[in-house]
Formats: sequence, structure tokens, C-alpha cells
Amino acid sequence: MGKIIAVANQKGGVGKTTTTINLGACLAQNANRVLLVDMDPQSNTTSGLGRDSSSGDIYELFSGIKKLKDIITETDTKNLFLIPASVNLTAAELELAPLEEREKVLKYFLSDIIDEYDYIIIDCPPSLGLLTVNALTAAHSVLIPLQCEYYAMEGLGQLTRTIGLIREDLNRSLSLEGILLTMFTKSNNLSKEVVRQINEYFPKEVFRTIIPRNVRLSEAPSYGMPITVYDKSSAGAVSYTLLAQELLERNQGAA
Repeated sequence: MGKIIAVANQKGGVGKTTTTINLGACLAQNANRVLLVDMDPQSNTTSGLGRDSSSGDIYELFSGIKKLKDIITETDTKNLFLIPASVNLTAAELELAPLEEREKVLKYFLSDIIDEYDYIIIDCPPSLGLLTVNALTAAHSVLIPLQCEYYAMEGLGQLTRTIGLIREDLNRSLSLEGILLTMFTKSNNLSKEVVRQINEYFPKEVFRTIIPRNVRLSEAPSYGMPITVYDKSSAGAVSYTLLAQELLERNQGAA
């Protein structure tokens, strides 16, 4: 059975989409079959892989217009697949709200295909609304990207409380995959202090791998490519390759 990982943080601009795309691509390049699920109406995971919603998106799945098998699309990276999103997803929270088990809709759909993938990675929107709750209810674990900047820990307490509530009410098996430090600048003393503080408060939860602030990493989505395709020798590509290896090691150890 595959593992479902939700990439979540209610703060925007912390590297959720960058992590979803590049961690997914690196896992796929390690011979894992990987499905990315774009749950953000901004659909940056979709566009960042050079795809669009013309053949169907996750909103059409939720609304009953399309079947799951009809909206899963291949990407240019071998073993990497995508469920696209579009701006139409903004309407999904309103349409899901009246449903009896509205928090479990995504879990219901993914349960049909979980055995077909080694990893399913969900890119959550920058909020703790119904779309994110669906992702956390469907997931086995949650990966939290945290930027190495001022106010880095702002909102982290609210997110961990939400994860706790999901565990209590909807998904008792939900675990913390880890906290990923992103946008690190070696020459910046504040970045170093954030790394120190996060490791002090969460010594077992923080990934060893730290994602640097990297121009090539920022450029890659505009070309519709993962960083390992756009510039495999860049610091961003090296870091996400190391992250994928670390995640595989953690999961082998837990197996």
C-alpha cells in the first residue's frame, strides 16, 4: 500500500508547492511511482509541471463531472503523475460543506488507487479550511515546510493543534512526517537562529536536509520543470535529492 503525505502550512510562501513538485520528482527518479494531488485553487503544482486542467481537474472529481481515472495525467518525469487543480476549486468548499462526511471525500477517492502508487503527495492550500482538512483526513502523515525567516514559528502552534484535532476526530493514524526548513540563507544570521530554535523545540521532527534560497529553484516552475530537470547541478536540486533520500530512509526504518 502506498503512503499519502500532505504538505501543509496555513502560511503562504513557505515552499509547499516547491516541495511537493521537487520531492515528488526526486522520489519518482528513485524508481518510486508517485502521484501529486493539487488541492490548491492557485494550481501552482499543476502549472509548475507544465500542465493545465483542460483534461479535467480535482474540482470536477468532487462535483461528480469526471471520474478519478479520467483526471490523472502523466508528467514529463517518468513515474510521476498528477491530479491537476484549477481556480474552480475555490467553489469546492461551499459545495462540500452540506455533505454528511465532507471531510472524507478525498480519502474516499484516493482509497481506490492507493495500491497503484508508492507515494501520494498532496499540495494543500495556504489555509486550514475544508480542502486542507480533507487532505489531512486522507493522509498517513503531514510534512510541514517552515521558512527560515522572521515569524517562522507563527502559526505553527495553530497547525499542530489542527493536526491534533484531526487525529482525535477524523484520522487517528495521522503522524508528523517531519518539519522541513526552507529558504535558508547561509550568510543570514536570522536564518541560522531559526534553524537553531526549530531544532531546539523539535529535535526529532526536523529533517536534517535544509532547502536553501536558490534562484534556479525559483525559476524552474516558470519552465514547467522540477529542479532536477531544469538544473540538476543546482543547490536546490541537490537539496531535494537529499530530502528524498532522507524521507526514504525514515520510511524504511519505520517499515
